[in-house]
Amino acid sequence: MDTPAAPPEPYDLLGVGIGPFNLSLAALAEPVPGLRTLFCDQRPEFRWHPGMLVDGARMQVPFLADLVSLADPTNPWSFLNYLREQDRLFPFYFTERFQLTRREYDHYCRWAAGRLANCRFATEVTALHWAGDRYRAELRETATGRSTTVEAYHLVLGVGTRPVRPEAFAALDGHPGAFHSADYLDRRDGLSGARDITVVGSGQSGAEVFLDLLRRHDGDGVRLRWLTRTRALAPMEYSKLGLEHFTPDYTRYFHGLPAAVRGALVEAQWQLHKAASAETLAEIHDHLYERTVGRPIDAAPVDITPGTAVTDARPGPCGGLELRCRHTDSGAEHVLRTDAVVLATGYRAARPAALEPLSHLIDWDEDGRYRVDLSHRVATLPEVTGGLYVQNAELHTHGVGTPDLGLGAHRAAVILNAVTGRTVHRLPARTAWTGFAPPAGARRPPAVDPRTGDPRTGADRAPADHVPAVPRPQEPTRAATAGR
Repeated sequence: MDTPAAPPEPYDLLGVGIGPFNLSLAALAEPVPGLRTLFCDQRPEFRWHPGMLVDGARMQVPFLADLVSLADPTNPWSFLNYLREQDRLFPFYFTERFQLTRREYDHYCRWAAGRLANCRFATEVTALHWAGDRYRAELRETATGRSTTVEAYHLVLGVGTRPVRPEAFAALDGHPGAFHSADYLDRRDGLSGARDITVVGSGQSGAEVFLDLLRRHDGDGVRLRWLTRTRALAPMEYSKLGLEHFTPDYTRYFHGLPAAVRGALVEAQWQLHKAASAETLAEIHDHLYERTVGRPIDAAPVDITPGTAVTDARPGPCGGLELRCRHTDSGAEHVLRTDAVVLATGYRAARPAALEPLSHLIDWDEDGRYRVDLSHRVATLPEVTGGLYVQNAELHTHGVGTPDLGLGAHRAAVILNAVTGRTVHRLPARTAWTGFAPPAGARRPPAVDPRTGDPRTGADRAPADHVPAVPRPQEPTRAATAGR
């Protein structure tokens, strides 16, 4: 009589999605003795923003913001070891460039993803359940349709973000002449017949798309427009002290602020995480300058219009597209007619469908978002003793550093330490010269009613008056330090 096969041992950690952040966690976890991890992605292979791998486009972070170096520079999956494996150390040394091209960063990540034994592609996680003392995940092999089940004591969601199409463009969903910059390289050749092309969005993607179109349509008479809601094409903050907003120190400070203050800060700090690099803006200006040699400045059919919001977009009655626009400062409105629109309108975290069976066990905040503690663990009901962690879905709790690759290795190390319940990676107590919080014991002056000049008290005080003198820790989630 055959003895039934024993069920497979549960994994210590199951990762859903393999973008740069979960790939970082996979790379840091792989050398840890006795730790069983598995990371799954439905795509057939690793790809990082394939639609935006424009020739010459560079990263906005130094090469040390790789998968592992800022947590463990001795890890074999570092960028420098990648160069060594490719016999390209000396060529890289002589380039004297801190920022990689996007193409090289993508190739580096694919190099690591294709060699890490704990990464499994073409495998979709279709459903996640809590099974008493562990998670149960339903998997489907995308090539064969074969279904399997695995169990894990902890989960980490790294499914990335999804392109945002503003509501004003809802009527153009599916229109061949309007697409998101995430699909730019795939759709670029389809613009060959357009004589008027509009780029919407002032971030790095918008700047890179506009620059690429300038280069491709130099002297051929195609009109190029660049519209942005922001009042100025201000560059990304890149001063050395300004960059300290992308340190664990600032993350801890931001996490301790009230939710209303955090939300206002994220909006106000757009120049830290939504603007274009000064280098790309300079290249655009240099290209336009060269176009005007021997010609009037307005000879080139190019329009750059900041401070202009698109309020509605529809197919035009005689072909093409019509964009109804409003000038921010004056309020004046006009209709712009164009043949095609590239929406460089950013990305937003989305809840994966596989999480739905667990939804009732998650302690969502008032806006239906995750409540996330400093270890990046999501708050759940008490019966869920296994950790549920998120990567790049906590902008509202951890601030502008959330999507930044420079904090990826550190966050992965924090999660790994929390999952194991020990210090797998020693992390520095202080990482910035800047002190973001006021000194201990500092007090806010009493709030004053602007109508009467009298001090406000109790319920009359504005929410901002409750900002603590020093960051207050968020209440820990259930079993916040538990690990196997």
